[in-house]
Order: sequence, then C-alpha cells, then structure tokens
Amino acid sequence: MKLTATGLLVFVALVYVLATWAEHAGAGVWTGYVAAAAEAGMVGALADWFAVTALFRHPLGLRIPHTAIIPTKKDQLGVSLGEFVGENFLSGDVVRDRLRAVGIGSRLGAWLAEPDHADRVTAELATALRGALTVLRDSDVQAIVGEAITRRADNAEIAPGLGKMLEKVVADGGHKRVVDLVCARAHDWLVLHSDSVMDAVEGGAPGWTPRFVDKRVGERVYKELLRFVTEMRDMPGHPARGALDRFLADFAADLQSDSDTRDRVERLKSEILGRSEVQDIIASAWSAVRQMIVAAAEDERSELRLRVRASLLSLGRRMATEPDVSSKVDGWVEGAAVYVVTTYRAEITSLITDTVAGWDAEHTTRKIEAHIGRDLQFIRINGTVVGSLAGLLIFTVSRALGA
Repeated sequence: MKLTATGLLVFVALVYVLATWAEHAGAGVWTGYVAAAAEAGMVGALADWFAVTALFRHPLGLRIPHTAIIPTKKDQLGVSLGEFVGENFLSGDVVRDRLRAVGIGSRLGAWLAEPDHADRVTAELATALRGALTVLRDSDVQAIVGEAITRRADNAEIAPGLGKMLEKVVADGGHKRVVDLVCARAHDWLVLHSDSVMDAVEGGAPGWTPRFVDKRVGERVYKELLRFVTEMRDMPGHPARGALDRFLADFAADLQSDSDTRDRVERLKSEILGRSEVQDIIASAWSAVRQMIVAAAEDERSELRLRVRASLLSLGRRMATEPDVSSKVDGWVEGAAVYVVTTYRAEITSLITDTVAGWDAEHTTRKIEAHIGRDLQFIRINGTVVGSLAGLLIFTVSRALGA
C-alpha cells in the first residue's frame, strides 16, 4: 500500500511536469487545468504522507514537534486507554445493564436443568471437594475443630438443656426401659455371684461375732437383696421405681432452676472437656468426617452426590421457569460483578497501563502500523485524489472569474 500511494504521488508529479511542459509549448488551454489538478494532487499527497508518517516516526528523520506520536506518547496512550476502559466498560451501571440484558439466571437454569449438565457439575464439585480436602492439613483442621467445639461447649450452659430433656424423658416414661435393663442385669449378676455377695457381707462383720452367725447374716442379706431386685424387676409399680421417678423428676427440675446443681454440672463439663482423652476424640472426629466425605465424593452412586445432583436439577428448573428465582440469581451475579469492577477497577486498568508501558516503543510502533497502516495509506491515496479534484475546481473557478 505504501508503494501504491507513493506511486500515485510520482504519477501526479510526472503529470504535472508533462502538463507544465505542454502548456509552455503551446499545446492548449487544457494543459493548465491538468497542471493545476496535478499540482494540487502533489500537495495533498505530500501533506497526507506527512500526517500519516508523523503518527509512527519523525518524517525524513527530522525531529519536528508533534511527530512520532505513537512511540513518544505510548505510555500516555496506555494510561488514556486504561482510563477509557475503566470509565466506559468497568463502571457499575454498564456492567449491571449488560448482565441484566444477558439474563444469566434463566440461561444458567436452563443449562443446569439438563441431566447431563447436572452430572458434569456434580462431578466437578466432587473433584473440587476432594482437592480441597487433600490440600488441607489434618493437624490444622483438627486443631480448629477441637478449639471450636471446646469454645462452643464452654460458652453454652448445658444444665438447662439436660434438665428439659430429662424432664421429657421421665414424663414420656422413656427411662423405664433403662430401669428394666438395669434391674434385669442386676438380678442376673446376683444369681451368678451369690458367693461373692455373701463373702463381702461376711468380711465386713465384726471380728467378735461367730462365723456361723456371719454366714447366716450373709445369706439373709443376699436373699433380701435378691428379692428386692427381683420384685423391682417384675413389678412396674414397685415403690422403689416410684422413688426413682420422683428423684429423676426432681433432678430435672434442679438442672433447670437450682443454681448450685447447674454450677456443679458446669464444673463437671469443664473437667470432662479438659481431659486429654476427650480432646483426642474431638480432634479425631475430623479424620472420620474427612474419610466419609471423600468416600462419598468418589462414589458416583453415593447419597451425597445423588442429593447434590437432584438439588442442581431442581435449582435449574426453578431458575428457568420461576422469574423470582432467576431475578434473585441475576441480582447476586450483578452485585458480585459490580463489587469486583468497582473494588478492583484500578488493578484491572493498571494491567492495561503497565502492559503498554512495558512494550518496546519501536516494536509497538511496527505492530500498530502493521495492523492499521494499510488503511492509513488510503488516506494518502484519497489525499492525492481529493487534492487533484480540489485544485482542478479552484483553477476552474479562478479562470472563470478571471475571464
């Protein structure tokens, strides 16, 4: 294109020379019109050559002011470009209007509503979950979990809650099965260890009592104890059971209202939580949970993945068919995007500014000229043609007014 534009300049210059020569040779009036058109065409071509060349370099190497604009103003152009992008593309209103026009909520919903897409998202989420659990160090997570559970347990008073739960259990009779089990096990133990019970009674007798008396007393105590446990096991209305019900009911009330009882429970709780065995159990809970989650994430038919897939399909259908849901999602996306562009606008535009500033001036000039130089050469061609026509018109008007 440079050769074409320069060739056109040479052509009009040659026409000008020939027309001037012909005019002096008396070839006719027409030679003046041709010479005027060619002369104006040369002026237009040279002026536009200077303008186009001044964008990229100093014409003929002469450091004329306001030439070589691109290499000398490269950094300023980068700053201006960054500001232009920040003001016109990264403004909150522009981003919000554009996202609202796109309708991300309904489109995303329609995409998620497809089973294949839901399967793909579920698989990607499972992969991301496994990756996150792999990156996390167990010791760090265990320390965080242990500290969180301990702090929460320390801050929460458990006595009132235990009292309400015990009160409900007693009112519903749920404790009776435990009492039945204890009585049955106590009866069985007494039957199997009768000798141990009698030996314990005999061993606690005074030394001055005869042995046969101690034995009779031991047998009597054992029989009475066995009878008591048997009756308590077989008689739901046994007085001891009633006494136990009253004791549990009173204890449940004390847990809720008696300050002394509540303080004792809190001290017991603190002692239990402070034991190393309990802390080890709390810390090891993370390992069990982690293994469970990883196994569920790897198994395509696990309840976790099936529930996630079903939730994605349901969410997709709702987003695609319910305007309220899609509008809510659009609002979330718009809010997030606006927050990002308004908060990090300077960082985003600085990427443009710093990138342009890091370019080599000569290399940048050649790159820009290679992209838009072809169109700029048309300016030279048009300047030649328009200049010729303008010169011809001016010469014609001048001759007409002069005549």
